[in-house]
Amino acid sequence: MYDPLKAKSRVVVFVLTVFLIGAGAATGLGWTSPSHSMPEISELGQVSASAVQPAADLSEAFTNLADAVTPAVVRIESRRTVTRPARERVVPDQFRRFFDEAPEEEEPPRSAIAGGSGFIVSRDGYILTNNHVVEGATELRVYFPDRRYFPAQVIGADPFTDVAVIKVAVDGDLPMMAFGNSDDIRVGEWVLAIGNPGFGASTQLDFTVTAGIISARGRNVRLLQNDLNFDPRFNNDEVGNLSGYAIENFIQTDAVINPGNSGGPMVNLRGQVVGINSAIASTTGVYQGYGFAIPINLARRVMEDLVEYGHVRRPRLGVQIVDVSAEDAEAYGLPSVSGILVQAVPDDGPAANVLEFEDVIVALDGKPVGYVSELQAQIAERRPGDRVRVTVYRENRPVDVEIRLGEAPINDIPTTVAARASGAAERLGIQVEALDAETAAELGYADASGVILSAVARGSAAERRGVGGYRGFKLSRVNDIAIGTADDVGRALEAVDTGEIVSLHFTDPAGEQRVVNVRMP
Repeated sequence: MYDPLKAKSRVVVFVLTVFLIGAGAATGLGWTSPSHSMPEISELGQVSASAVQPAADLSEAFTNLADAVTPAVVRIESRRTVTRPARERVVPDQFRRFFDEAPEEEEPPRSAIAGGSGFIVSRDGYILTNNHVVEGATELRVYFPDRRYFPAQVIGADPFTDVAVIKVAVDGDLPMMAFGNSDDIRVGEWVLAIGNPGFGASTQLDFTVTAGIISARGRNVRLLQNDLNFDPRFNNDEVGNLSGYAIENFIQTDAVINPGNSGGPMVNLRGQVVGINSAIASTTGVYQGYGFAIPINLARRVMEDLVEYGHVRRPRLGVQIVDVSAEDAEAYGLPSVSGILVQAVPDDGPAANVLEFEDVIVALDGKPVGYVSELQAQIAERRPGDRVRVTVYRENRPVDVEIRLGEAPINDIPTTVAARASGAAERLGIQVEALDAETAAELGYADASGVILSAVARGSAAERRGVGGYRGFKLSRVNDIAIGTADDVGRALEAVDTGEIVSLHFTDPAGEQRVVNVRMP
């Protein structure tokens, strides 16, 4: 017989037992297995805030700088047509005669994607970057921090300074960078190097901000000269060797500059651009402590000409020169081992009858110049027709002379990227083929009508949007146009203007629908 009183007593005993077991476990009475106690965590600073305030202020300055300037830094994707040379055969000598008449197999041209960084310099879409970022491009695309992207046009590019200007057509004002004065920077000054490398859709490296100091100024590391030497456009029987017109007056920094950061801004602590990140000196291909940037004063002067004329009107002093050595300084009675020794003065140049063989140039318009690269950079900031005051040491004393600058005869060299004509399907990067009975059976389609996606070009707009994952699927619709034949695809795509969205509708063998939206290059 059920007894309510006894049942209630049993419930009380059970509750007390559970409570005592829990209390014993909590107070370590040994009723449960021993457990590790939680470590004591301290959040107190080991050093007083006032002791590290200068460093904290600098850190805050870096943070504020990054917030202020990164909205104007963009990623640039450059599509190029690459032709690989024929692969060399490795044939033993005793069999070589059997291959003498065999033609070399050349790989067909292919599309490749390269890229770098750039920064917006005007609210209407002008962007500064490196020439080597855009050179040879058949298509350019600029990615903005808000994930938008737009096609870009090359306004002009200059291989002699590695500066290029491109432009995007975007409605509304864009964030823009402020220009500093690269002549005012000092060795030891803090700078930030900013890039937007991207490295592909699967890797989100939208921005990199690194800090360092100005390590040196006026560096000539012969990067551009070497490139021009090996470029048949600038070193041939018709034009001669134009590598001497390269302007290398790099700012050296220990701020990290890696591949993909080329074309990004180097900024001072006021957020002003003082250089364009351009190159590294490395034995491994990655950063080893030596980064180089183009001075912004030179880049600005080049940019103005590229925008106004489409090429650089490069001023010319008209002399052959070398850096002064310690022996030269002693021989010519110089006050220091600094200056530029004149080796020759061509009769048809601007300096003819003004400068003389063995003059030592020590200043330009009253500003000292110690190296050839400094003098070249200072001249490059002028314009043809400008008059400059040159201070030279002649017969052991300083002499001032005036020279009217000429124009370098190199402006017939093409400096802009030509557009490449192509069909809409090729520009988008897709190939289709008619579905036949055999292919339909192989892929599992119930009927053999329509077209399937047969190939997607590497590096194309379609591949970047993941269209390659739908190879073998039927392309059933392009925008609002039903697709029945390959000609339907061509007509539908030709109706799409550059920059507009193409909606590609696919159907798999089971009848499931897929759609991918791609912007037409």
